[in-house]
Amino acid sequence: MFGDCHIHMLLDGVDYRAAFARHRTAPDETLIRRRLADYAARGVTFLRDGGDRWGVGLRAKALAGAYGIDYRSPAFNICRAGHYGAFLGRTFGDLAEYRALVAEVKALGGDFIKIMASGLMDFDHYGVLTDTPAEPELLRDLVAVAHDAGFAVMVHANGDAAVSASLAAGAESVEHGAYLHEETLHQLAESGAVWVPTLVTIGNLRHEGRFPDGVLEPLLAYQQQHVARAAALGAKLALGTDAGAYTVCHGEAVAQEYALLQEALGEKTDEILTAGETAIRRVFRPQA
Repeated sequence: MFGDCHIHMLLDGVDYRAAFARHRTAPDETLIRRRLADYAARGVTFLRDGGDRWGVGLRAKALAGAYGIDYRSPAFNICRAGHYGAFLGRTFGDLAEYRALVAEVKALGGDFIKIMASGLMDFDHYGVLTDTPAEPELLRDLVAVAHDAGFAVMVHANGDAAVSASLAAGAESVEHGAYLHEETLHQLAESGAVWVPTLVTIGNLRHEGRFPDGVLEPLLAYQQQHVARAAALGAKLALGTDAGAYTVCHGEAVAQEYALLQEALGEKTDEILTAGETAIRRVFRPQA
């Protein structure tokens, strides 16, 4: 079984407000242990968390070894003040504040830096995103500061501009990556970064009633086509589910994501995903 290279232990796939409330006073260790045991029972031995401001991912990291799971966490995600991501992580207004957050990640024992470079896909409107991308110059500075501190960088990026800028900045992995263009797929392959496309965040919304299938079906098809094209160009891809996102449940989403990736990648699926996960395990290494 493949690991899951993008989860949110904090979230439950149903109601993010209820999930926040469950952990607000302290991480719910009973729930964390139950999820870790379920992952282990499914043969999942590697998890990479996307971070949260309540310490849930860090607590899961501390507990995971008892379940035979290698767990990596950024402590919390970092986003621009006034932009998407503040509900889950920490914000900065200038580079000095960002440097302080990077230092805090190190002090807390985080393994890498998670940067929010864009908003989400607008599942009501095909081709639309919910926020403006971070400026390329800013992303270069953010990644450079993280690298100087000894961290690899995971970037939440949707839209061609955000992904291209993240790759140019030197980010080691790109998460989600909606609506990429051919030039950026070439850039991805040449960069050596790993793309974690999280297809199940789209696929599990189909026929659920919250968003129109007339948007979801072509969006999923677009993403699968571009996953296949990226692989053909030699880009690295890894399985990550964004577990905890709406309709994406911990544990069971791994097989669901694999199925969607297999539709795109065909008989080389295992070879491609093994190489991508190996790269993530190597580059997003635990901090000493």
